[in-house]
Amino acid sequence: MSQPIANTPSLQAVTESIIFPPGDDIYSDEPPLESDLHREQIDLLIRLIKWWWRDHKDFYTTGNLTIYFSPNQKKSEEFRGPDFFVVLDTEKKDRKSWVVWQEDGKYPNVIIELLSNSTASVDKGLKKQIYQNTFRTPDYFWFDPNNLEFQGFHLVDGQYQELVPTELGWLWSQQLGLYLAVYLGKLRFFTSDRELVMLPEEESNQQLEQANQQLEQANQQLEQANQQLEQERQRTAILAERLRNAGIDPNQIL
Repeated sequence: MSQPIANTPSLQAVTESIIFPPGDDIYSDEPPLESDLHREQIDLLIRLIKWWWRDHKDFYTTGNLTIYFSPNQKKSEEFRGPDFFVVLDTEKKDRKSWVVWQEDGKYPNVIIELLSNSTASVDKGLKKQIYQNTFRTPDYFWFDPNNLEFQGFHLVDGQYQELVPTELGWLWSQQLGLYLAVYLGKLRFFTSDRELVMLPEEESNQQLEQANQQLEQANQQLEQANQQLEQERQRTAILAERLRNAGIDPNQIL
């Protein structure tokens, strides 16, 4: 037998019993990534910046995370999810999303979008306009992990100006103080001295390689010393034989 209608809680009572998440608990809402290449490239960029600035506490970097920027402070409107971005002069901590009105109005200083057949037109058009006119993001780049198309822009007087690549095809990020360049099929960072920004395991491998090279050099030096010692021994033996042939005891001279 069904319960009397009088015992059924009202819609208002049900609504009042629901605990809505606080304003700072807004989750990211981004679609799946296009491919393994896209995911690996995003992870690589994030890891590189975090390791390069591992002693810094005043930045935030992430990827494929929603940025909520509604002037009405509503998460249901005005949001975008850059593939990779960096915010400077902010607290270094984990976040579920980037909510501009909860972050002192800060927008990303650097954005990188990874192109694909389904997103290229938006990344080059609508998103570029939003990053220029609303975000005012100083450095904007796009990169296609498949065909390696790479381009960058810097905000000058409110308008994006295309960056001129170096003779090597590298682009300079004023905000990061680093070059961006395609290296072995991946978008990587390089220092102003044109040295590759490496992951910790790459640094370890390099240190191991350097240690092996030093060991090899030491072995070569030891081999050269042994060869010189053997040559000296042979010269001494020849001289001793000549002295004996001349009737002289080499032990009294050598």
